[in-house]
Amino acid sequence: MGDQRSLPVPDGLEGERLDAALARLFGFSRTRAAELIASGDVLVDGGVPAKSDRVHAGAWLDVTIPPPPAAPMPVAEPVPGMAILYEDDDVVVVSKPIGVAAHPTVGWTGPTVIGGLLGGGHRVSTSGAAERQGIVHRLDANTTGVMVVAKSERAYSHLKRAFKERTVDKRYRALVQGHMDPLRGTVDAPIDRHPAGDGRFAVVAGGKDSVTHYDTIEAFRAASLLDIKLETGRTHQIRVHMAALRHPCVGDLLYGADPTLAARLGVGRQWLHAASLSFEHPATGEWMTFTSDYPADLANALEILADEG
Repeated sequence: MGDQRSLPVPDGLEGERLDAALARLFGFSRTRAAELIASGDVLVDGGVPAKSDRVHAGAWLDVTIPPPPAAPMPVAEPVPGMAILYEDDDVVVVSKPIGVAAHPTVGWTGPTVIGGLLGGGHRVSTSGAAERQGIVHRLDANTTGVMVVAKSERAYSHLKRAFKERTVDKRYRALVQGHMDPLRGTVDAPIDRHPAGDGRFAVVAGGKDSVTHYDTIEAFRAASLLDIKLETGRTHQIRVHMAALRHPCVGDLLYGADPTLAARLGVGRQWLHAASLSFEHPATGEWMTFTSDYPADLANALEILADEG
């Protein structure tokens, strides 16, 4: 059925386009508002409107917001290139390859970490939503590197709390365009969905608290290799913060990277790698650190830059 909403247009929205008015009233993007109008889920005074119609104060809105589609269940199948770095009764640590999501989501039909583990006969925790049981943190599908997955229920609870309380040490390597000024610093800027509603995120006033520490490891002519430590773990956090500094990750075309440089370096995705992950073991209390080497495409880009002097 979906969520049924009926309300009058407030005086403050007099003369606004319908799609813009809906976005302000309900807090979703204009793109989403336009989709609802096009699907017939919005009536104005009982009539079917167009998204460009101007609304008038007091006009009656009837809006049906369909429930979000359910995420698909993981497909248990081996994932080529996904290496097991460590495993015991509580946790399994993997090095995630390119083109693999952490778990199934609406719109993603490719391989997943959880599906690869199940396909390889590895047990995972039953805690969490059905499509992402055992998953306590995520990496973007095209971000490679270290991930930990909970196998036991105590591990799931312990690690979820550790990530929430920021007691996990997450270190990334990012190759960004240009040279950082200063060479070492902190980005403390809130992040939320981009106002365009196109799948991007952005630094937005009133967004979620987001803190990224960076340090330049090596500077090349066209780019800089950074060591990055995250205090928070927002979606696309490093990519958004680097783009906000006008130093997007090399190859990150979604956030304004130069396609010419990416092509010259043979980088077909954002140059971003989860290089290490440290956490307290949920059963023993031991502080454990795991690392992942650069995959071939990222290592090759560094070699090209080094050869250029």
